[in-house]
Amino acid sequence: MLANLLSAPVLFFVLGMAARLVRSDLEVPQPVARFLSLYLLLCIGLKGGFELHEAGLTAEVVTGLGVGVALAFATPVWTFFLLRGALGSVNAAGVAATYGSISAVTFVVATSFLDQAAVDYGGHMVAAMALMESPAIVMGILLAQWFSTSGSSGRSKPSVAWRSLFREAAFNPAVFLLLGSMLIGMSIGPAEYAEVAPFVSSPFKGVLCFFLLEMGLLAARRLEELRDAGARPLCFALLAPPAHAALAIGLAWAAGLEAGDALLLAVLGGSASYIAVPAALRLSLPEANPSLYVPMSLALTFPFNVVVGIPLYWWAIESIGLTGSAAA
Repeated sequence: MLANLLSAPVLFFVLGMAARLVRSDLEVPQPVARFLSLYLLLCIGLKGGFELHEAGLTAEVVTGLGVGVALAFATPVWTFFLLRGALGSVNAAGVAATYGSISAVTFVVATSFLDQAAVDYGGHMVAAMALMESPAIVMGILLAQWFSTSGSSGRSKPSVAWRSLFREAAFNPAVFLLLGSMLIGMSIGPAEYAEVAPFVSSPFKGVLCFFLLEMGLLAARRLEELRDAGARPLCFALLAPPAHAALAIGLAWAAGLEAGDALLLAVLGGSASYIAVPAALRLSLPEANPSLYVPMSLALTFPFNVVVGIPLYWWAIESIGLTGSAAA
Protein backbone atom coordinates (compact mmCIF):
# COMPACT_ATOMS: atom_id res chain seq x y z
CA MET A 1 0.00 0.00 0.00
CA LEU A 2 2.85 2.39 0.79
CA ALA A 3 4.41 1.67 -2.61
CA ASN A 4 1.08 2.42 -4.28
CA LEU A 5 0.66 5.63 -2.29
CA LEU A 6 4.10 6.76 -3.43
CA SER A 7 3.59 5.84 -7.09
CA ALA A 8 3.60 8.78 -9.49
CA PRO A 9 0.00 8.39 -10.80
CA VAL A 10 -1.50 8.29 -7.30
CA LEU A 11 0.59 11.25 -6.15
CA PHE A 12 -0.61 13.29 -9.13
CA PHE A 13 -4.18 12.38 -8.24
CA VAL A 14 -3.57 13.64 -4.69
CA LEU A 15 -1.97 16.78 -6.12
CA GLY A 16 -5.09 17.45 -8.17
CA MET A 17 -7.34 17.10 -5.13
CA ALA A 18 -5.03 19.31 -3.06
CA ALA A 19 -5.05 22.01 -5.75
CA ARG A 20 -8.82 22.17 -5.63
CA LEU A 21 -9.03 22.10 -1.84
CA VAL A 22 -6.59 25.03 -1.47
CA ARG A 23 -8.50 26.86 -4.25
CA SER A 24 -5.64 26.95 -6.73
CA ASP A 25 -6.47 28.04 -10.27
CA LEU A 26 -4.84 24.91 -11.69
CA GLU A 27 -6.95 23.46 -14.51
CA VAL A 28 -6.51 20.92 -17.28
CA PRO A 29 -8.27 22.07 -20.47
CA GLN A 30 -11.18 19.76 -21.27
CA PRO A 31 -10.03 18.96 -24.84
CA VAL A 32 -6.68 17.85 -23.39
CA ALA A 33 -8.35 15.76 -20.69
CA ARG A 34 -10.57 14.11 -23.30
CA PHE A 35 -7.58 13.30 -25.48
CA LEU A 36 -5.75 11.75 -22.53
CA SER A 37 -8.71 9.51 -21.70
CA LEU A 38 -9.05 8.41 -25.34
CA TYR A 39 -5.34 7.63 -25.50
CA LEU A 40 -5.47 5.47 -22.36
CA LEU A 41 -8.48 3.53 -23.62
CA LEU A 42 -6.87 3.02 -27.02
CA CYS A 43 -3.68 1.68 -25.43
CA ILE A 44 -5.53 -0.73 -23.14
CA GLY A 45 -7.74 -2.00 -25.96
CA LEU A 46 -4.93 -2.45 -28.47
CA LYS A 47 -2.64 -4.20 -26.01
CA GLY A 48 -5.45 -6.39 -24.68
CA GLY A 49 -6.55 -7.39 -28.17
CA PHE A 50 -3.05 -8.36 -29.21
CA GLU A 51 -2.52 -10.42 -26.04
CA LEU A 52 -5.89 -12.11 -26.56
CA HIS A 53 -4.87 -12.96 -30.13
CA GLU A 54 -1.62 -14.47 -28.89
CA ALA A 55 -3.28 -16.49 -26.11
CA GLY A 56 -6.33 -17.67 -28.04
CA LEU A 57 -9.83 -18.44 -26.80
CA THR A 58 -9.25 -20.72 -23.80
CA ALA A 59 -11.49 -22.02 -21.05
CA GLU A 60 -9.99 -19.47 -18.65
CA VAL A 61 -10.87 -16.64 -21.04
CA VAL A 62 -14.50 -17.79 -21.32
CA THR A 63 -14.72 -18.26 -17.54
CA GLY A 64 -13.32 -14.80 -16.82
CA LEU A 65 -15.77 -13.17 -19.21
CA GLY A 66 -18.69 -15.14 -17.78
CA VAL A 67 -17.88 -14.24 -14.18
CA GLY A 68 -17.55 -10.57 -15.07
CA VAL A 69 -20.89 -10.41 -16.88
CA ALA A 70 -22.61 -12.29 -14.04
CA LEU A 71 -21.30 -9.71 -11.56
CA ALA A 72 -22.56 -6.88 -13.76
CA PHE A 73 -26.08 -8.32 -13.75
CA ALA A 74 -26.18 -9.30 -10.05
CA THR A 75 -24.53 -6.32 -8.32
CA PRO A 76 -27.27 -3.79 -9.19
CA VAL A 77 -29.94 -6.05 -7.69
CA TRP A 78 -28.66 -6.19 -4.12
CA THR A 79 -27.47 -2.59 -4.31
CA PHE A 80 -30.99 -1.49 -5.23
CA PHE A 81 -32.70 -3.36 -2.39
CA LEU A 82 -30.09 -2.24 0.13
CA LEU A 83 -30.60 1.45 -0.65
CA ARG A 84 -34.24 1.53 -1.72
CA GLY A 85 -35.58 2.31 1.75
CA ALA A 86 -33.23 5.26 2.26
CA LEU A 87 -33.15 6.76 -1.23
CA GLY A 88 -36.40 5.72 -2.88
CA SER A 89 -36.72 3.44 -5.87
CA VAL A 90 -35.57 5.81 -8.60
CA ASN A 91 -32.45 7.09 -6.85
CA ALA A 92 -31.62 3.59 -5.61
CA ALA A 93 -31.84 2.39 -9.21
CA GLY A 94 -29.45 5.15 -10.28
CA VAL A 95 -26.93 4.15 -7.62
CA ALA A 96 -27.43 0.46 -8.49
CA ALA A 97 -26.61 1.08 -12.16
CA THR A 98 -23.59 3.16 -11.15
CA TYR A 99 -22.12 0.51 -8.84
CA GLY A 100 -23.01 -2.41 -11.08
CA SER A 101 -21.09 -0.80 -13.93
CA ILE A 102 -17.34 -0.18 -14.03
CA SER A 103 -14.71 2.56 -14.05
CA ALA A 104 -12.34 2.27 -17.00
CA VAL A 105 -9.89 4.67 -15.35
CA THR A 106 -9.65 2.49 -12.21
CA PHE A 107 -9.02 -0.49 -14.49
CA VAL A 108 -6.23 1.43 -16.23
CA VAL A 109 -4.63 2.27 -12.85
CA ALA A 110 -4.84 -1.41 -11.87
CA THR A 111 -3.06 -2.50 -15.06
CA SER A 112 -0.33 0.03 -14.29
CA PHE A 113 -0.08 -1.45 -10.77
CA LEU A 114 0.34 -4.96 -12.21
CA ASP A 115 2.90 -3.77 -14.75
CA GLN A 116 4.91 -2.15 -11.97
CA ALA A 117 4.72 -5.39 -9.95
CA ALA A 118 5.72 -7.42 -13.05
CA VAL A 119 2.58 -9.56 -12.85
CA ASP A 120 1.01 -10.82 -16.06
CA TYR A 121 -2.70 -10.58 -16.86
CA GLY A 122 -4.91 -11.67 -19.73
CA GLY A 123 -5.91 -9.40 -22.58
CA HIS A 124 -9.44 -10.79 -22.35
CA MET A 125 -9.98 -8.72 -19.20
CA VAL A 126 -10.30 -5.71 -21.51
CA ALA A 127 -13.25 -7.47 -23.13
CA ALA A 128 -14.64 -8.21 -19.68
CA MET A 129 -14.45 -4.51 -18.83
CA ALA A 130 -16.36 -3.55 -21.98
CA LEU A 131 -18.98 -6.27 -21.47
CA MET A 132 -19.57 -5.30 -17.82
CA GLU A 133 -20.48 -1.69 -18.52
CA SER A 134 -23.87 -2.08 -20.20
CA PRO A 135 -25.76 -4.82 -18.24
CA ALA A 136 -25.85 -2.73 -15.06
CA ILE A 137 -27.41 0.20 -16.93
CA VAL A 138 -30.20 -2.01 -18.23
CA MET A 139 -30.74 -3.59 -14.80
CA GLY A 140 -30.97 -0.20 -13.12
CA ILE A 141 -33.60 0.97 -15.60
CA LEU A 142 -35.59 -2.26 -15.20
CA LEU A 143 -35.50 -2.05 -11.40
CA ALA A 144 -36.81 1.51 -11.55
CA GLN A 145 -39.59 0.36 -13.89
CA TRP A 146 -40.63 -2.59 -11.75
CA PHE A 147 -40.57 -0.93 -8.34
CA SER A 148 -41.54 2.71 -9.01
CA THR A 149 -45.32 2.83 -8.60
CA SER A 150 -47.71 5.73 -8.78
CA GLY A 151 -48.44 7.17 -5.37
CA SER A 152 -50.55 9.86 -3.83
CA SER A 153 -48.33 12.48 -5.38
CA GLY A 154 -49.34 11.23 -8.80
CA ARG A 155 -45.78 10.42 -9.79
CA SER A 156 -45.82 7.86 -12.56
CA LYS A 157 -43.28 5.26 -13.47
CA PRO A 158 -40.36 6.70 -15.41
CA SER A 159 -40.71 6.10 -19.14
CA VAL A 160 -37.70 4.61 -20.91
CA ALA A 161 -36.45 5.44 -24.38
CA TRP A 162 -35.14 1.93 -24.97
CA ARG A 163 -33.63 2.65 -28.37
CA SER A 164 -31.64 5.59 -27.02
CA LEU A 165 -30.68 3.59 -23.94
CA PHE A 166 -29.37 0.70 -26.02
CA ARG A 167 -27.40 3.03 -28.24
CA GLU A 168 -25.89 4.87 -25.27
CA ALA A 169 -25.05 1.62 -23.47
CA ALA A 170 -23.63 -0.24 -26.45
CA PHE A 171 -22.01 2.54 -28.47
CA ASN A 172 -20.88 5.13 -25.95
CA PRO A 173 -17.38 6.43 -26.81
CA ALA A 174 -15.51 4.47 -24.14
CA VAL A 175 -17.01 1.09 -25.02
CA PHE A 176 -16.79 1.72 -28.76
CA LEU A 177 -13.12 2.75 -28.63
CA LEU A 178 -12.21 -0.12 -26.30
CA LEU A 179 -13.88 -2.79 -28.40
CA GLY A 180 -12.65 -1.27 -31.66
CA SER A 181 -9.05 -1.05 -30.41
CA MET A 182 -9.26 -4.60 -29.08
CA LEU A 183 -10.49 -5.91 -32.44
CA ILE A 184 -7.64 -4.09 -34.18
CA GLY A 185 -5.17 -5.59 -31.70
CA MET A 186 -6.57 -9.05 -32.43
CA SER A 187 -6.26 -8.47 -36.18
CA ILE A 188 -2.67 -7.24 -36.52
CA GLY A 189 0.35 -9.50 -36.39
CA PRO A 190 3.43 -9.31 -34.14
CA ALA A 191 5.42 -7.28 -36.66
CA GLU A 192 2.71 -4.63 -37.00
CA TYR A 193 2.17 -4.50 -33.23
CA ALA A 194 5.90 -4.05 -32.66
CA GLU A 195 5.75 -0.84 -34.72
CA VAL A 196 3.01 0.71 -32.59
CA ALA A 197 4.17 -0.74 -29.26
CA PRO A 198 6.42 2.24 -28.41
CA PHE A 199 3.42 4.58 -28.77
CA VAL A 200 1.25 2.25 -26.67
CA SER A 201 3.76 1.45 -23.91
CA SER A 202 6.38 4.16 -23.37
CA PRO A 203 4.19 7.27 -22.84
CA PHE A 204 1.46 5.36 -21.01
CA LYS A 205 2.45 6.05 -17.41
CA GLY A 206 3.23 9.72 -18.03
CA VAL A 207 -0.15 10.23 -19.70
CA LEU A 208 -1.80 8.41 -16.80
CA CYS A 209 -0.16 10.84 -14.36
CA PHE A 210 -1.49 13.84 -16.27
CA PHE A 211 -4.96 12.31 -16.55
CA LEU A 212 -5.12 11.49 -12.82
CA LEU A 213 -4.17 15.08 -12.05
CA GLU A 214 -7.36 16.11 -13.86
CA MET A 215 -9.31 13.37 -12.08
CA GLY A 216 -8.10 14.68 -8.72
CA LEU A 217 -9.35 18.16 -9.58
CA LEU A 218 -12.71 16.76 -10.64
CA ALA A 219 -13.09 14.48 -7.60
CA ALA A 220 -12.42 17.36 -5.21
CA ARG A 221 -15.11 19.43 -6.92
CA ARG A 222 -17.60 16.58 -6.53
CA LEU A 223 -16.89 16.29 -2.81
CA GLU A 224 -18.74 19.56 -2.27
CA GLU A 225 -21.95 17.96 -3.58
CA LEU A 226 -22.02 15.27 -0.88
CA ARG A 227 -22.64 17.51 2.12
CA ASP A 228 -26.38 16.84 2.25
CA ALA A 229 -26.36 13.23 1.07
CA GLY A 230 -26.71 11.64 4.50
CA ALA A 231 -24.74 8.89 6.16
CA ARG A 232 -26.00 5.79 4.34
CA PRO A 233 -24.93 6.78 0.80
CA LEU A 234 -21.55 7.94 2.09
CA CYS A 235 -20.97 4.70 3.98
CA PHE A 236 -22.10 2.67 0.99
CA ALA A 237 -19.66 4.50 -1.32
CA LEU A 238 -16.75 3.45 0.91
CA LEU A 239 -17.90 -0.02 2.01
CA ALA A 240 -19.34 -1.31 -1.26
CA PRO A 241 -16.01 -1.39 -3.16
CA PRO A 242 -14.22 -3.85 -0.81
CA ALA A 243 -17.41 -5.91 -0.42
CA HIS A 244 -17.93 -6.23 -4.17
CA ALA A 245 -14.22 -6.80 -4.73
CA ALA A 246 -14.20 -9.57 -2.10
CA LEU A 247 -17.04 -11.31 -3.95
CA ALA A 248 -15.13 -10.98 -7.23
CA ILE A 249 -11.98 -12.41 -5.64
CA GLY A 250 -13.95 -15.35 -4.26
CA LEU A 251 -15.41 -16.04 -7.69
CA ALA A 252 -11.95 -15.73 -9.27
CA TRP A 253 -10.58 -18.23 -6.76
CA ALA A 254 -13.46 -20.64 -7.42
CA ALA A 255 -12.97 -20.29 -11.19
CA GLY A 256 -9.21 -20.85 -10.96
CA LEU A 257 -8.19 -17.49 -12.42
CA GLU A 258 -4.61 -16.32 -12.08
CA ALA A 259 -3.65 -13.51 -9.73
CA GLY A 260 -3.41 -10.73 -12.30
CA ASP A 261 -6.82 -11.52 -13.77
CA ALA A 262 -8.27 -11.85 -10.26
CA LEU A 263 -7.09 -8.33 -9.36
CA LEU A 264 -8.59 -6.83 -12.51
CA LEU A 265 -11.86 -8.66 -11.86
CA ALA A 266 -11.85 -7.35 -8.27
CA VAL A 267 -11.24 -3.81 -9.51
CA LEU A 268 -14.05 -4.12 -12.06
CA GLY A 269 -16.39 -5.51 -9.41
CA GLY A 270 -15.43 -2.89 -6.83
CA SER A 271 -15.44 0.16 -9.08
CA ALA A 272 -18.34 2.40 -10.09
CA SER A 273 -19.09 4.30 -13.28
CA TYR A 274 -19.10 8.08 -13.43
CA ILE A 275 -19.10 8.55 -17.22
CA ALA A 276 -21.19 6.00 -19.12
CA VAL A 277 -23.93 5.48 -16.53
CA PRO A 278 -24.70 9.20 -15.93
CA ALA A 279 -24.93 9.71 -19.70
CA ALA A 280 -27.35 6.79 -20.08
CA LEU A 281 -29.45 7.70 -17.03
CA ARG A 282 -29.75 11.29 -18.19
CA LEU A 283 -31.58 9.92 -21.24
CA SER A 284 -33.60 7.10 -19.73
CA LEU A 285 -33.98 7.80 -15.99
CA PRO A 286 -33.90 11.59 -15.64
CA GLU A 287 -35.72 11.45 -12.30
CA ALA A 288 -32.64 9.90 -10.67
CA ASN A 289 -30.55 12.56 -8.95
CA PRO A 290 -27.07 12.78 -10.56
CA SER A 291 -25.83 14.95 -7.69
CA LEU A 292 -26.12 11.80 -5.57
CA TYR A 293 -24.74 8.91 -7.62
CA VAL A 294 -22.02 10.84 -9.50
CA PRO A 295 -20.28 12.27 -6.39
CA MET A 296 -20.58 8.90 -4.62
CA SER A 297 -18.71 7.14 -7.40
CA LEU A 298 -16.25 9.86 -8.35
CA ALA A 299 -15.50 11.67 -5.09
CA LEU A 300 -15.44 8.65 -2.73
CA THR A 301 -15.32 5.27 -4.48
CA PHE A 302 -12.79 6.23 -7.15
CA PRO A 303 -10.22 7.73 -4.73
CA PHE A 304 -10.71 4.79 -2.33
CA ASN A 305 -9.96 2.27 -5.05
CA VAL A 306 -7.00 4.13 -6.50
CA VAL A 307 -5.28 4.87 -3.19
CA VAL A 308 -6.34 2.01 -0.89
CA GLY A 309 -8.45 -0.51 -2.77
CA ILE A 310 -6.04 -1.82 -5.40
CA PRO A 311 -3.22 -2.71 -2.96
CA LEU A 312 -5.81 -4.04 -0.48
CA TYR A 313 -7.33 -6.35 -3.09
CA TRP A 314 -3.86 -7.48 -4.15
CA TRP A 315 -2.99 -8.32 -0.55
CA ALA A 316 -6.18 -10.38 -0.28
CA ILE A 317 -5.38 -12.22 -3.52
CA GLU A 318 -1.88 -13.08 -2.31
CA SER A 319 -3.25 -14.11 1.10
CA ILE A 320 -5.56 -16.77 -0.37
CA GLY A 321 -2.74 -18.17 -2.45
CA LEU A 322 -3.69 -17.19 -5.99
CA THR A 323 -0.62 -17.25 -8.20
CA GLY A 324 0.27 -15.42 -11.36
CA SER A 325 2.99 -15.50 -13.97
CA ALA A 326 5.57 -12.78 -14.24
CA ALA A 327 5.09 -10.31 -17.04
CA ALA A 328 7.42 -10.67 -19.96
